Amino acid sequence: MLSIEAFSGARIFTGDRFIDDQAVLVHDGVISDVIAEVAVPSGAIRRQLDGGMLVPGFVDAQVNGGGGALFNERPDIETIARIALAHARHGTTALLPTLITDEPRKMTAAIGAVRDAISSGVPGVIGIHLEGPFLSEARKGAHDPALIRTMNDDDLATLVGTGLETRLLTVATESVSQEQIARLVAGGVIVSLGHTNATCRQALDAAAAGARGVTHLYNAMSPLAHREPGLVGAALECGTLWAGIIADGHHVDPAALRIAIRAKRGPGRLFLVTDAMPTAGDANDQFHLNGRVVTRRNGMLTLEDGTLAGSDLTMDAAVRFAVNALELELAEALRMASLYPAEFLKLDATRGRIAPGFRADLVHLSDALLVKDVWIGGKPVAP
Repeated sequence: MLSIEAFSGARIFTGDRFIDDQAVLVHDGVISDVIAEVAVPSGAIRRQLDGGMLVPGFVDAQVNGGGGALFNERPDIETIARIALAHARHGTTALLPTLITDEPRKMTAAIGAVRDAISSGVPGVIGIHLEGPFLSEARKGAHDPALIRTMNDDDLATLVGTGLETRLLTVATESVSQEQIARLVAGGVIVSLGHTNATCRQALDAAAAGARGVTHLYNAMSPLAHREPGLVGAALECGTLWAGIIADGHHVDPAALRIAIRAKRGPGRLFLVTDAMPTAGDANDQFHLNGRVVTRRNGMLTLEDGTLAGSDLTMDAAVRFAVNALELELAEALRMASLYPAEFLKLDATRGRIAPGFRADLVHLSDALLVKDVWIGGKPVAP
């Protein structure tokens, strides 16, 4: 008979609200019940927490690297495991290893590596995010313009036939047609718009074709103007579009993020992503991206010409920024780190809440929102 574990001693955030004097019962990696502490079965294994709060594990849809490892540099299972562990120590219990624009052979290797990581049970890996190469050179950001290209039928067949359940693809309207978006979506791919000069109308047409999201709102996209709202305007106005935000104080001014949060039309929402690079959770201040040097200075990652190249962010730091700089209520900041990205990725039947039937992906936070302990599928993550 499998044992039941009981987590108690902390406030519990269910994904909807905070509750006190309750315990979370976990059986075989799944939450079986949330009950009063005094009602915990006598035979349960007690996991007594020292105050703080127990919250749903964070879900990150955009992780390029961490712990000194970069997915583009070496797309294999060892790199993925190293990245996942680095972010798990900061509360991320589910993530998409993200490959930015690269050669076709690198894309093939990345897809195979993620498939192997999931089949091997690497904790926290739930799928893949391909950010490019089907982007716009005009909004390339740190992507290598020599590798950006338009999508063809072979590319589409590869993306639909990965064998992965969760596939996120960032595209530009300049490089992918509405028909291709519709075919990708019909094949189970989640399509996000980014690195594009799309007009508002073009973005709305892409949404009508099935595009579901916008990649790192404000960054590397057509801006909001009073006569041409651009992709930023489409993201905020279109209720079916979700959008990730990099809440680190470098990618977007806090005032612009606060405005976007207030303006976003639902049911789609804004959610937190890290866009993290190898420096996240690592002491080294430099790494190479497509042969170019990226340097960390004062928490900001840039190429030699000053172009932003991903972030040094972890999800727990993003939550703290959302509360302290964006002035969000704690419950909403936590939802932006867990429930909303789970909903965007269509994984909210098992992730993003502390409730019966959900995975026991749990984070114990201090009152200062520092990570104390993490569990993925009920198993503790090494500190």
